[in-house]
Amino acid sequence: MENRNKSQLGARAMKRNVRVSVTKMRRIIDRIRNCSYEEALVSPEFMPYRACYLVSQLVLSAAANASTNLKLNKSNLFIGEAWVDNSTYLRRFRPRAQGRGYPIKKPMCKVTVKLTSKVVGK
Repeated sequence: MENRNKSQLGARAMKRNVRVSVTKMRRIIDRIRNCSYEEALVSPEFMPYRACYLVSQLVLSAAANASTNLKLNKSNLFIGEAWVDNSTYLRRFRPRAQGRGYPIKKPMCKVTVKLTSKVVGK
């Protein structure tokens, strides 16, 4: 069993096999880490990257998990942890001279976002 601290509760959401490279996803995740829930939803809207929509979906999903499963208020949530890991490659081959084929590796990644809530003391 996991020993949870009573002052911090949280929920997480994962997205696997996202068709975006790790470095492109990390530049967005680094911006929203340690932000509040509202800031994490607003800031990707003004970034010009394709992966911003995926991160917004993930934050919304984690917030829905927190409010449904743990009965937490969305206004008290903030991004506790967020990370991106390598996943598999989508492999394709490009035809080259004399019957050869050169591989093309299209990278994918796994994204995890953990929302935590600080319980306000008495």
